[in-house]
Amino acid sequence: MCPFQIKDSITQKTTGLMRMQFWRDAVEDIYSDNPPHQPVATELWRAVKKHNLTKMWFMKIIDEREKNLDDRPYRNIQELETYAENTQSALLYLTLETLGVRDIHADHAASHIGKAQGIVTCLRATPYHCTRQKVFLPMDICMLHGVSQEDFIRGKQEKNVRDVIYDIASQAHIHLEHARSFSKKVPVKAYPAFFCTVALDDYLYNMRKVDFNIFHPSLQKTSTLLPLYLYIRSWKTTY
Repeated sequence: MCPFQIKDSITQKTTGLMRMQFWRDAVEDIYSDNPPHQPVATELWRAVKKHNLTKMWFMKIIDEREKNLDDRPYRNIQELETYAENTQSALLYLTLETLGVRDIHADHAASHIGKAQGIVTCLRATPYHCTRQKVFLPMDICMLHGVSQEDFIRGKQEKNVRDVIYDIASQAHIHLEHARSFSKKVPVKAYPAFFCTVALDDYLYNMRKVDFNIFHPSLQKTSTLLPLYLYIRSWKTTY
């Protein structure tokens, strides 16, 4: 089980900490050329050897996921962005390395796309989390609009609740626009790492269509047109 799956599969923090420590030790062993006899770790070792992947990015992912086991809401949007940078963006940095891309402009784009992906993931998971009596949305934005965690848990759809979602979704959109501002300087062979923007754009577009009602059933459905959008984005050589 990889670090990204641990939080959703445990009921006690202690168990999660033990599993995170396993992966921390596994990464250390991989970079000592002595991977544990575990299928994912073995494949990771092969990827590290083949692409000379940076150890720091793996450790950032594990450390940030470990801190996230506390199951508390983000205090502000910056805290959510930090989490996204150290997890989603770190994965994109590793993806760029597997593509043979080591470029500062690509890294800048990856940073912003990773933050957008983290924000959208938080939004998309909100209805599910609410069914478990949990809300992880940034508290500063909720307080700004006078919205409580209980409002989300009860599935309220008043304007102030939608305003919270609008503010958070807008931040994701801003990061995507920043990422695209580097497009003319990013090597073309880096683009496949950034095609996740297709799904992000689709979700944010659908969010606007339902006036930022996070609980609208349409937002929980996967668009059947995503493969087509992905093909078009690839054909146009854009992200």
